[in-house]
Amino acid sequence: MNEELVYLKPNVVIEPLFDRWYAWSHLISPATAAMNITGRHLKIMNSYIQAPQIHAAAVRNPKMLGGPFMDYGGGRVDEVKALRDKTLDKQARLIEFSNAIKELDKLLQSSGKGYSLESLYEKVPEILKGYVELVYDLNNNPSFRLFEHLLYNSEFYNKTSQSIALWVTNNDERPFCLSTARLNEPHVLHLDIPFDHEGIDALSSMKRNGRPLSEIEKILDVQDEDKELFKSFFTDQAPEPYKRYTGDKVRMRYFGHACILIETKDVSILVDPLISYYGYQSEVDHFSDIDIPDEIDYILITHNHQDHILFETLLPLRHKVKNIIVPRTTGGALQDPNIKLAFNNIGFNNVIEMDEMETISFGDCNITGIPFTGEHCDLDVKAKLCYHVEFDEFSFLFVADSRVVEPTLYKHIYKTIGDVDVIFLGMECDGAPLSWLYGPLMTNELPRDMDGSRRLAGCDCEKGMALINIFNPKEAYVYAMGAEPWVEFISSVKYTPESHPIVQSDKLVAECASKGIVAERLYGEKEILYHKQAALADQE
Repeated sequence: MNEELVYLKPNVVIEPLFDRWYAWSHLISPATAAMNITGRHLKIMNSYIQAPQIHAAAVRNPKMLGGPFMDYGGGRVDEVKALRDKTLDKQARLIEFSNAIKELDKLLQSSGKGYSLESLYEKVPEILKGYVELVYDLNNNPSFRLFEHLLYNSEFYNKTSQSIALWVTNNDERPFCLSTARLNEPHVLHLDIPFDHEGIDALSSMKRNGRPLSEIEKILDVQDEDKELFKSFFTDQAPEPYKRYTGDKVRMRYFGHACILIETKDVSILVDPLISYYGYQSEVDHFSDIDIPDEIDYILITHNHQDHILFETLLPLRHKVKNIIVPRTTGGALQDPNIKLAFNNIGFNNVIEMDEMETISFGDCNITGIPFTGEHCDLDVKAKLCYHVEFDEFSFLFVADSRVVEPTLYKHIYKTIGDVDVIFLGMECDGAPLSWLYGPLMTNELPRDMDGSRRLAGCDCEKGMALINIFNPKEAYVYAMGAEPWVEFISSVKYTPESHPIVQSDKLVAECASKGIVAERLYGEKEILYHKQAALADQE
């Protein structure tokens, strides 16, 4: 007798974890993982163990949102201690690696004075030997680069740190992901499987394609004591099938934050996937994973921040994706890990690196990588691209969080791509300071005033209008604001009408309207149908 087919419930979270911390891209690359273990995870856990009530008070303070504070209400200290002790034991070699990076940096600063660096190789900490090259820039400032491929093939890339947590959600309430580790909960099932495990694809596909429960239990090696909880994640009710777009226009769908789906009858392109997967009632209308095609031709990644590379979205999409386009970087800089390597090592084997002003063409579509400036705190980060996507004579420009620090750059770009029909522009123009994201990678503490001057900030009105005045769009949309409730646990952003990014984006929308440009700050969801060869849109 055939076993009944079951389907994964639409509100089941497949949450990727690294040593029980929310897994983002800097926890994949071995070097940045090492620095985040010592500079973020252990610091936060030690601080919580010493003063849990301070953390509890900070979490309740809206002004401290996104700070390094664990959200456990001052309790569960023994569990945090146990996680801290397990981390110290399990990650001893990565902790040693992190300390060696700091030691190497001190060596270079004290001894790299413009003379040959060759004699310093014998002084490189033993754990780093063969993994680093010592270099100068043209002004004789010493530094090093990492052989990142070799690190992935070494003891320092240990997939046993990776796991997934399964649980049912009915709302968007979650602690800030970079500050709170996930402790055991009775309703959460932890599966100690790496991110490249075939079971993640099998499980994810069950949102649309049913299979026997016993089959997926076997694939994921679910233990007997966990089978009752595991069974609760499934239903025998088949979902509505996805209705592929078959019209003769270009359909744009906004999924929230910086996630845009572009479809024609022949192709689907998904930009910066961050999707509210979960089928529960919400006060904010939004598309979810039921609105994602069964096949995605191209995913475009703009840059290596946790709100643009979201493994919680990407891993469940992996079985649908034909190609992923990422910005190229090969420099081996600690602050600029290779995105393709990270994706390859977690099971994505279809990754294409793209350079600035390089074009990929297929059918009637061209995708061109456009330089991305700013928003990275003046760090030398190469892995960032905006994208120009063109269908016949109709084009979109996805600027992401780029900050127009020098408009002349875009005047040069204009000579190549010309006018665009639609611009999507990030305007989170305050931005967190350098240390908020990159602090764990720094070997010396930055003075507060310097830290505050170097921010993860997008365009304000003046800079955004400079871009609009160059490319002459017929429509301009502000996005990537981190405002939707399902993004808050990643972005830590909460706005009021008086918030500077809201004021600036309102001003830009008004200025666009005065020029006859359709403009809006996107929120929740939006769908527009565009004619391929005319700036005519049918809005819904």
